Amino acid sequence: MSLKLTSTAFRNQGEIPEKYSRKGGNVSPPLAWSGAPEDTISLVLIIDDPDAPAGRFVHWLLYNISPDIEELEEGQPNMRELPNGACQGINGFRELGYGGPQPPSGTHRYVFHLYALDTDTDIPAGLTRQELDGAIEGHVIEKAELIGLYSYRETRAAGRTGMD
Repeated sequence: MSLKLTSTAFRNQGEIPEKYSRKGGNVSPPLAWSGAPEDTISLVLIIDDPDAPAGRFVHWLLYNISPDIEELEEGQPNMRELPNGACQGINGFRELGYGGPQPPSGTHRYVFHLYALDTDTDIPAGLTRQELDGAIEGHVIEKAELIGLYSYRETRAAGRTGMD
């Protein structure tokens, strides 16, 4: 069985609901996975936007996830370490934890990467993407992806736009 990542909030290549966007509530979506290899020691979840104007933009870094964990409920708190022991890193907004979609224009892809590792990263919370990439390099034994789409939405509340 191969590693598989899913969400009850949206299907692969489907539209991410507004509540999971930065302007719509900034709530992390529910996620579930299955099929991790038996020799998995830890898991890493990275969400990024490859369509961002300045290049790949990081929306969530979550690591040191126990292989016994097979799901995350929506609305994970933005704290260094979650109650389940997983650690969170710094997103592209320079904040700890989840930062939802907020494209400046058009439709962007949000790629949810799940990596099964052959080692316990045992690294502290608060890493950047570059630091996390370095820590997992050479240790990925399997990976899965889930892609969600989110489109720029202009709002006219009080004369403001979605770019505020």
